[in-house]
Amino acid sequence: MQSIILDTETHTLNGLPIEIAYAPICLEHGKLSLFKEQIFDQLYSIGEPISFASMAVHHILESDIADQPHYTTFSLPSSVEYIIGHNIDYDIQAIARCGVDTSKLKPICTLALARQVWPDAEAHNISALIYQISQGSLRARELLKGAHRADADIILTANILMHIIALTGVQNMQELYLASEEARIPKKLAFGKHKGTLIQDLPVDYVQWLLKQNELDPYLKQALEKAIF
Repeated sequence: MQSIILDTETHTLNGLPIEIAYAPICLEHGKLSLFKEQIFDQLYSIGEPISFASMAVHHILESDIADQPHYTTFSLPSSVEYIIGHNIDYDIQAIARCGVDTSKLKPICTLALARQVWPDAEAHNISALIYQISQGSLRARELLKGAHRADADIILTANILMHIIALTGVQNMQELYLASEEARIPKKLAFGKHKGTLIQDLPVDYVQWLLKQNELDPYLKQALEKAIF
């Protein structure tokens, strides 16, 4: 199990995981295989109340997790190297709160890849992309009935990923990882007085100032360094 698609549901935004699901995948010669029969899906107790805003998204109730294992019991298979998800950083941060060492994982973000592959899409969330891919089909509506639960989102993410692979021509997991890393480097600034400006068009003194800031996003740092050096 070298590569997995992972999804988590949390008790509040950026909170503790109350559901974690993952499934092994294989990408060889441009063909993606998802092993549905090996899906891991577990609810977890956390000792804190679930926010109503989060409950409205994933529909997990307090009674669902009352007798479940504590979230700190979760662990990833030691063989996992590539970890894939839609906005995967959120899920990696969630499992890190369980005590999982995430430092050596290679994250692949389907959200970043989708934004690159379909730059003019009306929205890049999972549900909108599934409808776009299927041209608003009845089948898409059936697939989306279980959306926003971790196990269902894994299958939907795999569906999106298959189309990304077909359009980008990547052949294996390392190529997909490198494509994701490139896609995550921003082309425009997303905040501040120069919001919306191409990174390459930012004033040099402003770029130099940004590079001195603490906790700068590493992908933004790469973009800024490319613009100035």
